[in-house]
Amino acid sequence: MKEFTIDYALRTTWQTVTKMYNEEAKNFDTSMAIGFTLLSIDAKTGTPSTSLGPKMGMEATSLSRILKSMEEKGFIERKPNPCDGRGVLIHLTPLGLEKRKISKDVVLRFNEVVRKEVSVEKLNAFFEVTEAINRLIAEKKIYKKD
Repeated sequence: MKEFTIDYALRTTWQTVTKMYNEEAKNFDTSMAIGFTLLSIDAKTGTPSTSLGPKMGMEATSLSRILKSMEEKGFIERKPNPCDGRGVLIHLTPLGLEKRKISKDVVLRFNEVVRKEVSVEKLNAFFEVTEAINRLIAEKKIYKKD
């Protein structure tokens, strides 16, 4: 049955991608989660800490651990938000900018290799399917609450 379920294909593919990214990230003293976070922070103006979680689809507690680790490694620094005295902006340090570039290059390489292997038509169909799945879930059309 597992060969015929959409969720199985999504889950196993994502686990394979995650493992690949984490193996590559080890070469740069980082992780996939850190790379994703680096790419989600505005390199020029910083990003409010409160908007990072929703932007990344991540729970606050998980994001807090990642940010703490990134701060300890010297990838980010927290600065008061000049527009909101209570808020904090996450800024990339020079080392964080360096790691962000590496993360971006790794993601672009993945996309480049897949695009060489898979036709534009098939990729477009893939994106249409993922959009449909996300829409069905967002609109609660799979498991409706009566």
